Amino acid sequence: MARRRAGVAMEEVLSRKVRLQLHETLDATGRLGKSGVRSVQRAVAETLAENRGDLPEVYAFATSVIRDAPNRDEVLAQVASATGTRLRVMSGEEEARLAYVAAHHWARHESGPLLVLDIGGGTVEVASGTSRRPRTAHSLPLGARTVTRAWKLDEAVSSKRRLAEVRDHLGRRLAEVPDLPHADPDGRVLACSKTFTQLARYTSGDRDRSRTPQRLTLDEVRAAVDVLARNGSAGRGRLPGISRHRAGQSLAGALVAEALMEACRATAVEISPWSTREGLLLERLGALRTKGTANR
Repeated sequence: MARRRAGVAMEEVLSRKVRLQLHETLDATGRLGKSGVRSVQRAVAETLAENRGDLPEVYAFATSVIRDAPNRDEVLAQVASATGTRLRVMSGEEEARLAYVAAHHWARHESGPLLVLDIGGGTVEVASGTSRRPRTAHSLPLGARTVTRAWKLDEAVSSKRRLAEVRDHLGRRLAEVPDLPHADPDGRVLACSKTFTQLARYTSGDRDRSRTPQRLTLDEVRAAVDVLARNGSAGRGRLPGISRHRAGQSLAGALVAEALMEACRATAVEISPWSTREGLLLERLGALRTKGTANR
């Protein structure tokens, strides 16, 4: 929940999180199971009942785990029937665009080349530009959850050959992307998402989750891959900065971060705590302000 305030682009009023672990209810084809659908219904209903109040607008949306499910339409219909709210499904490219908008605002980036990288569970988003709106926006099915499931990386990986195979696969997939933007020597590279934040927190040794780490280098990511590969989910969850519920996907996330930074020729990234959600809030607040001005 957010509002505008004088001199501030966006002020967060309330943030409520319900951890659903939807990926654990997916079958081999990516279909969302009945327990997953019920958990979404319950979370939407409880959140709306508790927080709707006098809000001028509620924007309910779903990302990749529902968007990419073969039974997506069925899930959306069941949630709408149970809660009276139909989840909107935005495309991966729209997620990339909104992540760029958010990072641009957060960094107060006035001009010059800007590259934004965002690693989600199902997909990876890459956007670039020189102004408030991106010039390019890509979404790729290489998220931490996707790669973990495809290569069974939730436990320790002792085989260097296997890691090399994953790296080769990721490198080839990224090399196939037409017009994948590269870091500009005179520009900035911002990295969003919990994957980058946790890697930066781990490499800095900072366990304080109330602080957002500032920077992450490619060399640090490579070193993190080696440590994460030697540990299974339980061991990774004990490492500084790595949360237990994301530990199983942390190795894949690090491998994707490494491949993404290499493909985009980024030797280091700045960590942005703002991503798609904040980009959406910024745009909806702007639309409400425009509507209010027009009605006066």
